[in-house]
Amino acid sequence: MKKEQVVNCQFSVWYPIFKKHTIKSLILPLPQNVIDYLLDDGTLVVSGRYQNTNTHERTHRPEMSCFCQAPEFPEFTSKVLEAINNLGGRVFPKLNWSAPRDANWIALNSSLQCRSLSDIFLLFKSSDFITHDLTQPFLQCSDQDSPDPVINYELVLRKWSELIPGGEFRCFVKENKLIAISQRDYTQYYQHILKQEEQISQAIQDFFSQHIQYNFLDEDFVFDVYRDSQGRVWLIDLNPFGEVTDSLLFTWGELTSGEVAEQQVSPAFRYTTSEVTVQPSPCLSYRIPRDFVDLSTGEDAYKLIDFLKLKKSQQEESEEEEEEEQENAPQ
Repeated sequence: MKKEQVVNCQFSVWYPIFKKHTIKSLILPLPQNVIDYLLDDGTLVVSGRYQNTNTHERTHRPEMSCFCQAPEFPEFTSKVLEAINNLGGRVFPKLNWSAPRDANWIALNSSLQCRSLSDIFLLFKSSDFITHDLTQPFLQCSDQDSPDPVINYELVLRKWSELIPGGEFRCFVKENKLIAISQRDYTQYYQHILKQEEQISQAIQDFFSQHIQYNFLDEDFVFDVYRDSQGRVWLIDLNPFGEVTDSLLFTWGELTSGEVAEQQVSPAFRYTTSEVTVQPSPCLSYRIPRDFVDLSTGEDAYKLIDFLKLKKSQQEESEEEEEEEQENAPQ
């Protein structure tokens, strides 16, 4: 996998090519101050400055303002709200490559459905996938000696669609040949896939040959599709052909060695059967906030310092309130 292949899989690169065959989306440039905020490793995000709750005395604690003052992006917020409204009021957010699928546990509805910028920030700040996009998108590329391409980061807002997980499939293309198809949500068994195996495989092959094959910038890539209840296939995403992309029910050894392509006349199609033990979601490992892990292990000294400052401040505030209560208590 080369760095150029990763660049070509950015949403803003492939979306104009396949716009007719995918979900309506809008792309907004991500300002540098927003990027800085998303990468800020502060433990807490609190709206407004810290204030003493005592009505007789309200004070600012400057040592706390570094992580207790919520940032504001009025111009960017306005653009995001306008885009969300243009897309029907509900969107699915992502960056150049990744969506925060590992962070849906933190949302109130356990969903990636967003209605505001604060919804998006909550997911993005909690996602390792988003952090990977922002900090090391070329980590697993083979041409590490070459300079990293310049990336213009973007917020992608996709019109919210109720997709049934059993209709999603991942397709692997090598040398412009579709060699393998995997059930996307392989942790679950879907009876309709077993019953419609041939129809599903043929529909995806037809979609590939008619709309995808030879139209993308690379000859090796991975694409995700959704087959709706009417049998129509939609393009959902494009990914690099390499280990940075989850190979699901295949191994990258099988896919890169040519083993899969040699054994099959048509694309190999793998899905979870009723005899296979249903597996837990691979995203479950992301459901403990990283901040908590860092604090408990002491791996991040700055987070620990911030946490101790917070506890000290809370203790001082409590002591001040107790002293004032004692002074104002009737004699």
